[in-house]
Amino acid sequence: MRKPIPLLVAALALLLLVPVAFPHLKFVITLAVAKGFAALGVALLLRGGLISLGHAMYFAIGAYATAFLGSKAGVSDLVLLLVASTAVAALAGLVFGAFLVRYRAIFFAMLNLAVSMVIFALTSKLYGITGGTDGLRVAVPTVLGWAPGKAAFDGFLFYLCILLMVVLGWLVHRYLQSPLGHALSAIHTNEVRLEYLGVSAWQTLLTSYTISAALAGLGGALAAMSIGHVLPEFAFWTESGHLVLTAVLGGIGGVAGAFIGSVFLEILHTVAVGVAAEAWNLIIGLALICVIFFLPRGIYGLIEARRGSTKETGL
Repeated sequence: MRKPIPLLVAALALLLLVPVAFPHLKFVITLAVAKGFAALGVALLLRGGLISLGHAMYFAIGAYATAFLGSKAGVSDLVLLLVASTAVAALAGLVFGAFLVRYRAIFFAMLNLAVSMVIFALTSKLYGITGGTDGLRVAVPTVLGWAPGKAAFDGFLFYLCILLMVVLGWLVHRYLQSPLGHALSAIHTNEVRLEYLGVSAWQTLLTSYTISAALAGLGGALAAMSIGHVLPEFAFWTESGHLVLTAVLGGIGGVAGAFIGSVFLEILHTVAVGVAAEAWNLIIGLALICVIFFLPRGIYGLIEARRGSTKETGL
């Protein structure tokens, strides 16, 4: 089946026009793409049959690394902040993952949840470092010597998020098509046979886990810059559940699924709050139930299916 490239290109073109056609959605889309990176990290683990109920901790680590480097260490350049924050999250994923990827099923899920709640407790209690429940402010960074105002930076950050989504999305796609990516999928189907072939399941999962942590950390750094503030709630278990829901809703059949699910949820949330501020949870819940019941492969799965039927009918 051919990949639905034309539809994805059209969707990307529409996103690029958002600041012109719908200026009020610029922040929403920026935040959605940032969370999409974290959801993509969750989707990677789902490819290996693992569900992380604590992946928001890496989102929070990336966000707090950006805030700490900017306010405490005096780092103000956007490129350095993104690289350093992603590296910190990847290192945390490597350290935690060396222990966590030894477990499977509910044990993996609950251990990730437990570690994430430790991170949440630390960010809430270490007032001298994290600002406690008040969090940390994130100043507008410079961009290779350019010092933009808040409005100009928001516009730049929007297009930077789109660029990173395309570039890193392609790199993750290439990773999934590589022998290492195929080994990740093989763990879900037959881990014992993979070990018999001489491929270490632990090393394969640790690599994937570290990449997923780095993606979540990058998303956290981008979200921190967009919002301008970080809070302990970034690491709370409900945020981890939101990431899992986003990955499943978008569909794990393709890299684009995580971003599609994230944009869908953020826009739905914005519309629901605007239409019925007192019942937005009900609206979102009903919409998600409909999508999950009628689109078991997620929104990306629907795109693939429609593309396949169009090819078969010659339209």
